[in-house]
Amino acid sequence: MINKVKNPLLLILGIYLICELVKDFEFLVLKTDQTFLAENIICKLFAIGMIFFCLHKLRISWSSIGFKKSGMIQSGILGLSLGIVTFSISYFVEYLILKNMGLHPQFAFYIANFTISNQNVIGLSMSALIICILGNIVNVWAEEGLFRGVLFQIGKISYTQKTANLIQSLLFGLWHVITVVIWVLDGSIDIPTAFIMSIGYIALAGILGYEWGLCIALTGTIWAGVFEHFFNNFISNTLHVITETGVDELQIIRIVISNVLSLLGAILLTKARKHYKSKVPNG
Repeated sequence: MINKVKNPLLLILGIYLICELVKDFEFLVLKTDQTFLAENIICKLFAIGMIFFCLHKLRISWSSIGFKKSGMIQSGILGLSLGIVTFSISYFVEYLILKNMGLHPQFAFYIANFTISNQNVIGLSMSALIICILGNIVNVWAEEGLFRGVLFQIGKISYTQKTANLIQSLLFGLWHVITVVIWVLDGSIDIPTAFIMSIGYIALAGILGYEWGLCIALTGTIWAGVFEHFFNNFISNTLHVITETGVDELQIIRIVISNVLSLLGAILLTKARKHYKSKVPNG
């Protein structure tokens, strides 16, 4: 358990800003996503290093921030189930909409970097698949460990669990805005469009961040978010909808539906658990 610290909000913001600056430097200067790695991996490795540093300074273990051995399988199944069910529904809805538009949608499996509005196609090979899997493992370890792990747990010291969850989920949303900044700098979009898309990124990532925080309260571990986060990223990187007019044209609808359904699922499970506990006599 984390001992009480002075100014927990400042500590949360300080940890976040350090990791954010490293991420911005990699995205804007190093641009490792444009190399053979096809991924901005340095900022994720730095975030993992920051987690190790925080655990050392706070004198706590990985299990203290949710990486517990007990409950890993059950929580992992919950996370995978949420991801599989919600994406199955959202892909089906996307398919039906495209069919109704008079198009002929088909599913294709290949590796591509995920963003809301465009993609960098890598192809399909064993090396690309391995890099995709390893990259997503590092990404999920870094983001879940940082946001739902360290930042969420520090927040719970002085604030309610709901407030701590809101803080980490908002920061998780802001974490994804750098993509929009890049599009502005390279002239792909204008400022008004960037403002709208930034809100979209914050909302969509924030919804999932909040849901995965709920899953920690629901299961007592971080694994539900880890497994769903990995599945969401992997399926977005690999399973695409192709028509005669383009690729993943309604991807934003797919993501919105999946994210909202996943959050609703977590909320319903949380309420069901509270209702069950209220019905069970004490002792």
